[in-house]
Amino acid sequence: MMAILLLAAQNAPAANPFGGFGMILPLLGIFLVFYFFIIRPQQKREKQRKAMIAAVAKSDRVITAGGIHGIVTQVQESSVLVDVGGVKLRVEKNSLANVVNKQ
Repeated sequence: MMAILLLAAQNAPAANPFGGFGMILPLLGIFLVFYFFIIRPQQKREKQRKAMIAAVAKSDRVITAGGIHGIVTQVQESSVLVDVGGVKLRVEKNSLANVVNKQ
């Protein structure tokens, strides 16, 4: 009889001190790590990029996403006219990768 009680005690599941919350806790931890190390920095970079695009003005030196360097000669609502060594190109503001220097 004593052996049966010992076997039953060994096979009994361990009590979870957190209850059902103990199973969700690791998932919440993983989500928090993803949020603070991946999602939040990406949102911050995108916010800075949008502010940079909104602030582009005439005579700013810019680099497009395709790697073209030029000087902004005209700004419109959704596009800019970029002078590239005597050739003028109209590019979308969203294709601007960087404003090299503000003048």
